[in-house]
Amino acid sequence: MQRVSPRSFKISWTPPKSIKWSQVISWILRHAIAIALSIVFALPFVWALSTSLKTTQQIYVVPPEWLPNPVRWRNYQDALTKVPFLSYILNTLKIALPSVLGAVISSALVAYGFGRLRWRYRDVFFVICISTMIIPYQVTMIPLFIAFSKLDWVNTYYPMIVPSFFGIPYFIFVLRQFFLTIPQELSDAARVDGCSEWLILTKIILPLSKPALAVVALFQFMWTWNDYLGPLLYLNREELFTVALGLSRYQGGGWSQASWSLLMAASVTSILPIMILFFFTQRTFIEGITLTGIKG
Repeated sequence: MQRVSPRSFKISWTPPKSIKWSQVISWILRHAIAIALSIVFALPFVWALSTSLKTTQQIYVVPPEWLPNPVRWRNYQDALTKVPFLSYILNTLKIALPSVLGAVISSALVAYGFGRLRWRYRDVFFVICISTMIIPYQVTMIPLFIAFSKLDWVNTYYPMIVPSFFGIPYFIFVLRQFFLTIPQELSDAARVDGCSEWLILTKIILPLSKPALAVVALFQFMWTWNDYLGPLLYLNREELFTVALGLSRYQGGGWSQASWSLLMAASVTSILPIMILFFFTQRTFIEGITLTGIKG
């Protein structure tokens, strides 16, 4: 049996790299600031959730109590039954879903024309389109109301739905910036194979633009869901009220004083669809926000 000399063994040991304390401190500070800001932004929601579970006497206690005792879960049942709040949610969905569809389709078509097609004065018209974003809604509110009233669209959902089918400048800008990041060679190769512009848009550009389209859909849904001024102008009948108008019922609505616990319970309920939607689409949403606007 051959003997192995102890000298033949070589032990290799590499000392650990020196820790850069400046990077560790920077990492701790960044996360501490992010956590602090997250707490600040979460406090209003936590307070609304706490208030929704309190009695009227607990709401006015000084100093305020963050943890209600006892917890009054019945506030949610009362909030959904004393006024037809579920009907308000259904009415809002009747506006939000078609508006999302119209915003995505129309903005994608216009953005494709501005971002992927070459035509004379394209950049000039794009600047004009984007410039309309500086016009506040209050400026066009009265002319639009006159126009829609002549069309007999008052007390209908058309004034909140139809405009989304004519393109929204902000979404046009977002989608154009994303379309510019897609290699032009893909479109050129499709044209060589005989594809029309419609096929290029539907078969190549839109499938590659799902993150940006998700951003447009989520933003439009949130804006429509939270819209108060539009329904306030065009809806006079209570059976047509949306969530935003329905919440104002708890501040008056025939009660001697505002029912803050029911208002907060209804507000938390109205926030849940947005939270659920963002929870299931957050990866696509964040990807779309990250990739949009890389190329100008």
